[in-house]
Amino acid sequence: MPRDAEELVRLLDLERLDDNLFRGQQMPSALPRVFGGQAAAQAVVAATRTVDPAYAVHSLHSYFLQPGDTEAATIFDVETLRDGRSFATRRVVARQHGRPIYALTANFQRPEEGYEHAEPMPEVIAPEDAVDARAASRALDPGRDTTHDAEWDVVDFRYVGSSADGRLAPDEEHPARQQFWLRVSSALPDDPFWHVAAFTYLSDMTLMGAALAPHGVRMGDEDMLIASLDHSVWFHRPFRADEWWLYDQVSPAAAGGRGLVLAKVYTQDGTLAASVAQEALLRRRTTPGGGS
Repeated sequence: MPRDAEELVRLLDLERLDDNLFRGQQMPSALPRVFGGQAAAQAVVAATRTVDPAYAVHSLHSYFLQPGDTEAATIFDVETLRDGRSFATRRVVARQHGRPIYALTANFQRPEEGYEHAEPMPEVIAPEDAVDARAASRALDPGRDTTHDAEWDVVDFRYVGSSADGRLAPDEEHPARQQFWLRVSSALPDDPFWHVAAFTYLSDMTLMGAALAPHGVRMGDEDMLIASLDHSVWFHRPFRADEWWLYDQVSPAAAGGRGLVLAKVYTQDGTLAASVAQEALLRRRTTPGGGS
């Protein structure tokens, strides 16, 4: 996994094999499968490289189909669905060992003026007053293996709170909620393209904690199987992924072994910059009675 912005850019900088065909490499990782944010970000890079630079991605919708092999390169096959005067659309299928592991549809738009409104940012503590998430994790579980913690040095996490721990004010409308400040931990290039790609990479982090908050379990608990099923992002306004942004996450429902999380992304000045939606498998490895 990348340890800083330079390594992240190198990971996402795909090799062009042919028209609309790209190859993404892996980095050494302790993860059992390819990180979903990596597949999404590499697919966005592949799609963007087939579109006129006058267009910017404004939305992506995707499905995680199979666990990715962390030791195999990924082939990204881009299909042109539309090239219009205002919008362009691409479909990307990521494959390993001849099978699809991830599928994405991305839509691009020429910048234009229009109506504007946005929900305000909730009142939260500043990043410097929030809890360093890595330090908190070590404090909660001092005996855990921290050998691979440096793999996540590419991101700064600052935990604001959740509906489960009393750090957020009680909210009857949102019984499942959590908030983080995040950013890429070192400076990215100024090209907005890399900030879209880097944010897409980070957007797969922390989300399912909101769905677990009311149930007394945490991400990483041994008795939980969590796997992302789909992932969508809407980009409302340009922003820098290497400056603090608030990830305000709400889970409106969990049912059928799945949890849905909707999230808003605010820059530190209160600008609503993006929205994210993800559904994931939330399955207990054992039943309450101890069976499998």
